[in-house]
Amino acid sequence: MAKQELSDDERRQVRHDFGEAVNMTPKELEDWLGTEESRSVGQSDGDGESVGHASGRRIVEILRAKQSDLDDDDHAHMKKVVGYVHRHSAQRPQGDVTDTKWRYSLMNWGNDPLKG
Repeated sequence: MAKQELSDDERRQVRHDFGEAVNMTPKELEDWLGTEESRSVGQSDGDGESVGHASGRRIVEILRAKQSDLDDDDHAHMKKVVGYVHRHSAQRPQGDVTDTKWRYSLMNWGNDPLKG
């Protein structure tokens, strides 16, 4: 099945939404991905790395890339990130979420719910 190319307006909207959803810097995310907590959450594809952890590595690459270098695959991943962050954020548990798998999962996707 051929991929649908995004219009310039759609690309702009995806980048905007991604910028809203991802509130961690590349360095913060990279440092987080190196922790045991980061590796302790998420579903694995069988290679030992969770989907969210792999996504986090891709998000770091996207954040560090020049906007003009982002291709349709990057925009598709950015859209996936926005969808995940929105869905997962809606499932916020009660109480302090500081040390929860819920927060750790979001952080693997570039969103720290405790950041202002």
